[in-house]
Amino acid sequence: MNLMQDMPQGDIVVSDKDWWRGAVIYQIYPRSFQDSNGDGIGDLAGIIHRMDHIADLGVDAIWISPFFRSPMLDFGYDVSDYRDVDPMFGTLGDFDALIARAHSLGVKVLIDLVLSHTSNQHPWFQESGCSRENPKADWYVWADAKPDGSPPNNWLSIFGGSAWEWSGDRMQYYLHNFLKEQPDLNLHNEQVQDELLAVAKFWLDRGVDGFRLDTINFYFHDKELRDNPALDPEQRNATIAPEVNPYNWQDHLYDKNQPENLDFLRRLRALMDEYPAATAVGEVGDGQYGLQIQAEYTSGNDKVHMCYSFEFLSGQTPSPERFGGVLEDYEREIGDGWACWAFSNHDVVRHASRWNLGEEARRLYAGLLLSMRGSICLYQGEELGLTEAYVAFEDLQDPYGIRFWPKFKGRDGCRTPMPWISDNQNGGFTDSKPWLPMAVEHLARAVGNQAKDTESILHFYRKMIAFRQSYPAMTKGALELLSQSDGILSFIRTYDDQQVFCAFNMTGGALPIDVPEGEWTQDKGAPFTALETDKGVTLPPFQAYFAAKAADTE
Repeated sequence: MNLMQDMPQGDIVVSDKDWWRGAVIYQIYPRSFQDSNGDGIGDLAGIIHRMDHIADLGVDAIWISPFFRSPMLDFGYDVSDYRDVDPMFGTLGDFDALIARAHSLGVKVLIDLVLSHTSNQHPWFQESGCSRENPKADWYVWADAKPDGSPPNNWLSIFGGSAWEWSGDRMQYYLHNFLKEQPDLNLHNEQVQDELLAVAKFWLDRGVDGFRLDTINFYFHDKELRDNPALDPEQRNATIAPEVNPYNWQDHLYDKNQPENLDFLRRLRALMDEYPAATAVGEVGDGQYGLQIQAEYTSGNDKVHMCYSFEFLSGQTPSPERFGGVLEDYEREIGDGWACWAFSNHDVVRHASRWNLGEEARRLYAGLLLSMRGSICLYQGEELGLTEAYVAFEDLQDPYGIRFWPKFKGRDGCRTPMPWISDNQNGGFTDSKPWLPMAVEHLARAVGNQAKDTESILHFYRKMIAFRQSYPAMTKGALELLSQSDGILSFIRTYDDQQVFCAFNMTGGALPIDVPEGEWTQDKGAPFTALETDKGVTLPPFQAYFAAKAADTE
């Protein structure tokens, strides 16, 4: 991190307000990061204890998945109190200490805000559901049954079944895009918007540097509650459980992606602009319109700063052609917007397993991710090269996996505890039984082992992140695609008078590459090997080549 150019702001040194452009963000799933009190569940104090690992990695910021008060039916994504820490994770005092520790190490802190829905145990819903005449009667999405008693329309829940649940108290249905215990808020009601903005302000005032906004395109629904049309089977391309969930059979024109969301995002951005360097990354969950939505939500410098991309969270191993096609689409459509790329997160099979990557391929794909135009999200354990863990049915915690087992085994396999040491059956994560079992195969990849091995993938990530940060062209520069075929992906990153040529051999055989004309100088600071001779450059299997020059040099 380049702190030499930073300006002090309270307890943290912050760079320019656009620090987030090209930033590397490390996602922490707090239940599985580090347990500090011996209950088998990770907590905020545990994150503080392991903050040196994050700082040594060299990332710009952390994103912490939800730690608010919650019944934990969806592990914190069902919030019952937005302004408090669940005792499972600690206290507000622990959170303040976490902020202070992160900031002292130059690491910014983003938290996961879930604004589209709450828990059914939230006081707002308890009041809203008790009658049709109360101050919060319209704070959630309520609708009358059809004359035959069936739900108001054909909308489906991501977790299976109808998106509507009956309430005998109100004699109406309420909308839930996820679990029935996660009722959707009605953001058409401006009071709801005001309260959610007040929640954001509460955490900004507490010192957070921004938010990861969960399910950002689900905030509004169609007021007319029109049925979604069927989706052509050939267009079904969801990243999570597409083979078992009929949610993927609909074209979701009306239950999300509504135009009213733009004005709310502008209100949120106006609030965030009151803070010198706050940022927001939105999760856009949509298989058909993701790029269009991301471009729309991040354009014009008046909505969210960047959007979280799902293009590389699928099971399709990205070839040069696949990568090139996605990058071309983004360069054509994103305009002045900004993407945030990821290969893994807490909802999908870890990409090392999903794409069946060997050790060298894991490094190559990481190098590619860290060379792309946009900001980057790394998921905890990715820097260790972790694979998806097997979790037996009797150990499952994820309601999604329990519902669709065995065709879809849920999300627990990517949520198993972080291995910190190898000489302990729980990997140093906890002194008691962990909430999910430690994967035995992960112990050999423990942080303690890899930190001592300069050839480990952990050291590779440290070097590659530092390499990315050493070039403004690599963090904030434009991207010009050169090659996307015959096993080679190559492009040029450009920022002001600086250019960096990046080439990747995505095959298991050595390949020559075409270096653009000009005086290019290979940068050997990147943790890759290339054979450079008078006759040209050859890339060994799963290796990359980086070279730099001034943009006006011929």
